[in-house]
Amino acid sequence: MKKLVFDVGGSAIKYALMDNDANIYEKGNEVTPMDSFDSFLNVLKTIYEKYQDQIDGIAMSLPGTIDSEKGMVYAPGMLSYNANKNLRDAIHTFTDLPVSMENDGKSAALAECWKGNLSDCEDGIVIVVGSGLGGGIIKNKKLWKGQHFFAGEFSYVALGEKIGFDGDLWALKGSTSALILQTANRKQVDPATLNGIKIFEMIQEGDEDAKLALQSVAKSLAIGIYNLQCILDMPKCLIGGGISKQPLLVEMIRNELDKIYEGLPFPIPHAHVETCKFYNDANLVGALYNYLTMFEGK
Repeated sequence: MKKLVFDVGGSAIKYALMDNDANIYEKGNEVTPMDSFDSFLNVLKTIYEKYQDQIDGIAMSLPGTIDSEKGMVYAPGMLSYNANKNLRDAIHTFTDLPVSMENDGKSAALAECWKGNLSDCEDGIVIVVGSGLGGGIIKNKKLWKGQHFFAGEFSYVALGEKIGFDGDLWALKGSTSALILQTANRKQVDPATLNGIKIFEMIQEGDEDAKLALQSVAKSLAIGIYNLQCILDMPKCLIGGGISKQPLLVEMIRNELDKIYEGLPFPIPHAHVETCKFYNDANLVGALYNYLTMFEGK
């Protein structure tokens, strides 16, 4: 039997039929409802009914602060209707199958821990660069979630004195959204006309404004990584998200880290930065691994 694995995002619910080795046999997506919890649940039910005779479990990745053991979603991220909902209990109104769930950034970290570029490490950090900064911290081959399931919520890290969504939060300085806004400001254009792919095309064409914006984002990422490394002293820090497919990003982060270390009056261990192995399927792979560890003792 296979698993039905969901990767719930703010715009789409991706799903895949997967075996225990993370091979994907079929995949698809549906638009994420934004109106109500019942609508959301109905989409999950419809997808489940399509595969119910082929599966023996359901695994989920979704936004929010999540208690995986209880199936509770607390702070819900973009999907406000999930706030303080026991999603596992709700899914059990239409199936008796085991259900696992985990935060999307933490799922990406689990994917790297299991079959990705942290598979050779006991510990590591994964930073997913997107509209904000998600990710996870791996300690002794396990996800370190903290007392309130909040560890790895890198968006809220402060890089300066002004803390808030109009200030110095890391998400406002080191995300794809920050890259878009900084490029738009430099070019005096509408941010809606830009995206990460377009900006890297501009850089390849020699656009100095886009390159300076990327350098600023890379510097902010490097500062945050430097701070995390001082606290956690990890063997690797992986950069994920669609933007990480561009080698220039990691190259710039490494250069900015070198400047930080060269400016210190004494030597300290350096952060080792690489890219993630998984991109679009990272949350699916990590959600599956979370299920296997919870229910099948992997």
